[in-house]
Amino acid sequence: MALAYDGAIQRLIDAFAGLPGIGPKGAQRIAFYLLSAGTDEVQNLSEAIAEVKLKVRFCEICGNICETSPCPICVDPRRDHSVICVVEEPKDVMSIERTREFRGVYHVLGGAINPMANVGPGDLAIAQLLERLKSDEVKEIILALDPNIEGEATVTYLGRLLSPLGLKVTRLASGLPVGSDLEYADEITLGRALSGRREV
Repeated sequence: MALAYDGAIQRLIDAFAGLPGIGPKGAQRIAFYLLSAGTDEVQNLSEAIAEVKLKVRFCEICGNICETSPCPICVDPRRDHSVICVVEEPKDVMSIERTREFRGVYHVLGGAINPMANVGPGDLAIAQLLERLKSDEVKEIILALDPNIEGEATVTYLGRLLSPLGLKVTRLASGLPVGSDLEYADEITLGRALSGRREV
């Protein structure tokens, strides 16, 4: 049986190890760093976590994270509300915003179709997207999903679902490496992918 630390320190290590992308060794490093950190630094971290849980919510229109709903992008009159960029996660909105190439609005699905993880179309915000399309204002849908198997499956599904609606349905152009995440793409690559998008 593996040895474990006593009480509070082990509980903290286990809590960090439960976060995505942090393994047991990384969790232990973070826990011991916090143990040696100053009281103010630990207090600031604790308050930031509590504040984000208290204040941050999902936009009632697009599903992006915000402190006031609807979010600033959805209520901005300078945005082109006739073009909706569909992304998987809120972090993808910020990735695209950093390019300064897109002036439309967004729709966050909350993931991608992944049968291996029991995520189907009904688990995503597809019904909410279809509701938004009832407005005659929308002319184009850009499918900006991760270029991996799950993203491709979701693009194919949405392409078939949206094509009969008479809207222009496009997807990001190549330039993003297959198997990567939008979050890790640099601004130039992502900007070129947006500029060179093509119909589905």
